[in-house]
Amino acid sequence: MPISTSLRVERRLLRDGAELVCGMDEVGRGALSGPVSVGAAVVDASTPPATDFRDSKVLTPRARAQMAPRIRDWSLSSAVGHASAEEIDSHGIIGALRLAANRALAMLTVMPEVVLLDGRHDWLTPAQQGSLFEVESGSPDGRPVFNGRVVTQVKADMTCTSVAAASVLAKIERDAIMTDLAAQFPEYGWAGNKGYASPEHIDALTRLGPTSMHRRSWRLPGVTPDDQP
Repeated sequence: MPISTSLRVERRLLRDGAELVCGMDEVGRGALSGPVSVGAAVVDASTPPATDFRDSKVLTPRARAQMAPRIRDWSLSSAVGHASAEEIDSHGIIGALRLAANRALAMLTVMPEVVLLDGRHDWLTPAQQGSLFEVESGSPDGRPVFNGRVVTQVKADMTCTSVAAASVLAKIERDAIMTDLAAQFPEYGWAGNKGYASPEHIDALTRLGPTSMHRRSWRLPGVTPDDQP
C-alpha cells in the first residue's frame, strides 16, 4: 500500500514565513529520447489536505488521468515546463532541468517564495560560480525567473502532496508528447517505453541509430562511437 502524502512539510515552510510554496518534480531525466519535463503545483495555508494524491510512478495511466483535473482545481496554480532533447544536448541535463522548471514557473499565475524539490540536490538554483549555460538556463528569454528559496526533501514525491501532484502533471504531459512522437518514429516503441531504455528501444537504436529526438550527447546503448552524430 503506497504511503499517504501530506502537507506537513509545506505547512512548516508556510509557518516559517512563506505565503506560497510550490512543489516541483521532474519526469524524463533518465530517458534516452524526448524532453525532460518539470511539473509545478502551488499551495498556501488555506490549501486542504489531499492524501490520495500520489507520486506518478505508483499510479496507473488511468488513475493519473482521473487525478489531473482534481490537482489543477486543488492547487492555487499549476504548470508543466519542458526542455527538448536538443536543449539537453546543448545545456546538459541540469541546465535543461533548470530551463524546464523556470518555464513552468513562468506559466504560473502566482509566484511562490519557496520551491520544494524531491531529492537531495538543488538543481534549480544556478551554481554560484556560474557556467557557460547559466544565461540560457533561466527563463526562455534568458532572464532568471525564480530567485526565492529552494528546499530539498528526500522522497518528497512520495510524501509531500504538492510534489506528488506536480509529478502527476509532468508525467501526463511528457507521456502525451512521447506518444505523439511515437507516431513519427514507430520503430522505437515510445508509446510504450516513453523514451526509456527498454529492449525494444535499444534494439531499434542498434539497427537504425538515433533520431533527432534522441539525446545525442549521451552514450546511447546500441550506438557505437562511429555511429554517434
